[in-house]
Amino acid sequence: MKKPIVGISGSELTKNVGPFVGYRRSYVNKDYSEAVIKNGGVPLIIPFNEDADVTESQLELVDALILSGGQDIDSASYGEEPQPEQGTVWQARDQFDMRLLKLAEKRGIPVLGICRGAQLINVFHGGSLYQDLKYYPVPTIKHWQGDTPWWQATHQVKLVKDTHLAAIFSQVPRLRVNSYHHQLIKKVGKGLKVNALAQDGVYEGIENETGTVIGVQWHPEMLRAHQAEMNRLFDYLIKCASRKGRNEHAE
Repeated sequence: MKKPIVGISGSELTKNVGPFVGYRRSYVNKDYSEAVIKNGGVPLIIPFNEDADVTESQLELVDALILSGGQDIDSASYGEEPQPEQGTVWQARDQFDMRLLKLAEKRGIPVLGICRGAQLINVFHGGSLYQDLKYYPVPTIKHWQGDTPWWQATHQVKLVKDTHLAAIFSQVPRLRVNSYHHQLIKKVGKGLKVNALAQDGVYEGIENETGTVIGVQWHPEMLRAHQAEMNRLFDYLIKCASRKGRNEHAE
């Protein structure tokens, strides 16, 4: 049986030292590709572009989609003016990722949003964000671990009972995760529900009713080599893609 092809939304990196200063490169971090390969899928990086027809053709090639991490989401996407602590935004990438998500949901292919990807899913569905930790109504734990190694978990999340995420982790009530986000989910988007919480009440994950769209604020692709249970998210995504493919073939 053909292995599912998992599209990974790409970003761009601009050289600022050495030869080719100012040269733009399409990329994703290697951990995304490795996580897909190790869990039975075939990774396909989807380069950022601004051509809607090209994006649609790109989505026709994949059986599942990972929305990768990156810049802050522009507050204009959820109807707010930028506050002082909002970080670097890239409106064109917001639009690109939202096109990918819209097409994926239209086609019924499973989606996993990671960090920025989870926030983008929420905003796409009409939700909003706290533009920085300091705007959260109560003091928070540390959600940006800085120079602590990326593969090291730094805080706990509690999984919400009777959610798809809890089922993925076999009803384990808590996980230890890494953390690289300063923006937070505020209003939850339509058709979504919270599936994980930090000790301070910060929403650490969301999902839709069917479990075909899941977002998490941490980076499981960075943890999976040291915390084997994090592979379960990628295994779930790829199995969902395989089931969809078998059902379509049967029809």
